[in-house]
Amino acid sequence: MAGNPVGWFEIYVQDLPRARRFYETVLGTTLHKLPSGLIEMWAFPQTFESYGSSGSLVKAEGVASGGNSTIVYFHSEDCATEAGRVAAAGGRLLREKFAIGEYGFVALAFDTEGNLIGLHSLR
Repeated sequence: MAGNPVGWFEIYVQDLPRARRFYETVLGTTLHKLPSGLIEMWAFPQTFESYGSSGSLVKAEGVASGGNSTIVYFHSEDCATEAGRVAAAGGRLLREKFAIGEYGFVALAFDTEGNLIGLHSLR
């Protein structure tokens, strides 16, 4: 397999408007509604001309949020910036920015729905 093996991600939530505000505030971006039938989905920005994958927030009956073992890492210029927005956006910072050797830096946070996410930067 060539290229990035991650094609898509979904973060399941219970309160979609609250979760949407959290991610838009922390990441400084706008999510877009996807036509998705029986479930409600709001997608993160994406382009097929650059590195990385995209995904969406999802509200689906019978699917719980939080308590999973998968962490989505969001790229940034300096993850301390986004980490600094977490509490004001209704989340909880688990670990402030820390070095991961030659791979840069990460910070870990819980979103408003109890999902653990990562923030990554090279500086």
